[in-house]
Amino acid sequence: MEEKEIIEKLKVDPRNKAYTDRGIGPIFQFNRNSKILIIGQAPGKRVEETGILFNDKSGENLVKWLGISEDALHSEYFSIIPMDFYYPGKGKSGDKAPRSFIAKEYHPLLLDELKNVRLRILIGAYAQKFYFKDKFKKNLTETVKSYEDFLPEYFPLVHPSPLNNRWMAKNKFFEKEVLPKLKEIVGEIL
Repeated sequence: MEEKEIIEKLKVDPRNKAYTDRGIGPIFQFNRNSKILIIGQAPGKRVEETGILFNDKSGENLVKWLGISEDALHSEYFSIIPMDFYYPGKGKSGDKAPRSFIAKEYHPLLLDELKNVRLRILIGAYAQKFYFKDKFKKNLTETVKSYEDFLPEYFPLVHPSPLNNRWMAKNKFFEKEVLPKLKEIVGEIL
């Protein structure tokens, strides 16, 4: 299925009616020949307003972690497919969870078109639980710490949100071991 057809299908899906009625389309970055696929959580409010994924502080962190420029992140080398293509709204403690039907029904349509992907970066527990299923460790920290178990196909990451600075301070292995390996792999692919 072509990208335009998928977008139209999303727009007419009654579960997305509230977004379509407000003129908000699905937000994802799809490049048929991309070498790296990033599967994240869901667009935030600022991303919803601009239509550009990781157009925020999380994006600034992500490009540092990957060892690339912002332009490279939004180039033909990367596809970015969130677990939900729309901002799910505010919850009690942060944004609401992504709606599960998007990944179940729409990810396969896009993934079928990606034939050159060499690395799939899974950001956050929603993406990791969905794609790893029973291989997801007891929590996000243990899954990220065990990143080598998922190579060469997948690389699990914590979300690059500044809200996770405390997590990073408690989990020194991330900056010392995980990020250098991530940069190395991304550099080899690009």
